[in-house]
Amino acid sequence: MTVELRPLGVHCNIACQYCYQNPQRSAGNLKASYDMGLMKQAIEREGSNFTLFGGEPLLMPEAELEDLWSWGLEKFGSNGVQTNGTLIHERHIELFRKYRVAVGLSCDGPGELNDIRWAGSLEATREATRRTLNAIEMLCRAGMPPDVIVTLHRSNATCDRLPVLRAWLQSLEELGVGSVRMHILEVDDPAIREKCALTIEENVAAFLFFARAEKDFPKLKIDVFTDIRNLLLGKDRDATCIWRGCDPHTTAAVSGVEGHGQRSNCGRTNKDGIDFVKAEFPGYERYLALYRADQEAGGCRGCRFFLMCKGQCPGTAIDNDWRNRSEHCEVWMALFQYFEEELLREGKAPISLHAMRPKLESWFLEAWKDGQNPLMETWIGDNRAEFEG
Repeated sequence: MTVELRPLGVHCNIACQYCYQNPQRSAGNLKASYDMGLMKQAIEREGSNFTLFGGEPLLMPEAELEDLWSWGLEKFGSNGVQTNGTLIHERHIELFRKYRVAVGLSCDGPGELNDIRWAGSLEATREATRRTLNAIEMLCRAGMPPDVIVTLHRSNATCDRLPVLRAWLQSLEELGVGSVRMHILEVDDPAIREKCALTIEENVAAFLFFARAEKDFPKLKIDVFTDIRNLLLGKDRDATCIWRGCDPHTTAAVSGVEGHGQRSNCGRTNKDGIDFVKAEFPGYERYLALYRADQEAGGCRGCRFFLMCKGQCPGTAIDNDWRNRSEHCEVWMALFQYFEEELLREGKAPISLHAMRPKLESWFLEAWKDGQNPLMETWIGDNRAEFEG
């Protein structure tokens, strides 16, 4: 579980056109203050180290950042921050080092590839991108390379721009960046879909382009490909939350703490500008329904990749209705097929084609009925002789 501490809610210093938090901003759900004591009490109740999140958390005064991270280091031994990187300077880097702050940084590429992460004018946007790229270099020189999130869209992942994005990823690897998280654009606004989103075919082409390109990166790993390979082999313990049967009312992988100590969920499940509070206990009705509902009706019935994918993130569900599977199903299907074939060439047996898959599916269905969300690794470990026989 990640504890996301959001002192400033969704306040940000730039205005990414595609940001999934924009509905909250449009609805006026902006928080003007926070209470340090209440936030710390809430984090202690969660019982885990935290990642400062936003919006843009580095809008907080440096003295208060130091207060939080000093306390976090003493309590939990480490800290984290997720940032767009535009505000990072030497003093922040000193704080990151002193208080063991792991940095996640969002950037979609150099120059025009990052223009969709708007800062008010083209000149200001390019300057913001320059500062973000400079922050990555500073962190790498300081021996603290960030994990980088890259979202694919029309500004950076059409066929003519893929080679430029690939060259940038290679430059990140040379700097020392070891991990990139690659996202499909999450869209809640039809106008943004028309302006920014790739087509299904373009998304498939982009992800397959990088699936092949990753083989030329000796050190840099793109997490979505690592996840898919591992999931096909039944190794789901460390899989990203989007593959783990997320209940949108409790979002087990993310526990949010707001500025006055309120509990909240992963922001990707917030729709219509509403920041929902966390339910008291999880339910897995979505997955029971998806397993049985026909694909034509928004379900996953008959899909051999269901146990690995589980309909993917409810925040990307068809028609923004969490009961449906992800609207990006065809993209994920293409990637699972690609890595399934790769594993077969390596002489490995993907779960998707394994004779024991129906038994494994039945075990998951019974667990979900009981309010449990198990791991494939657990079942395979308990039935290894039969599974490998």
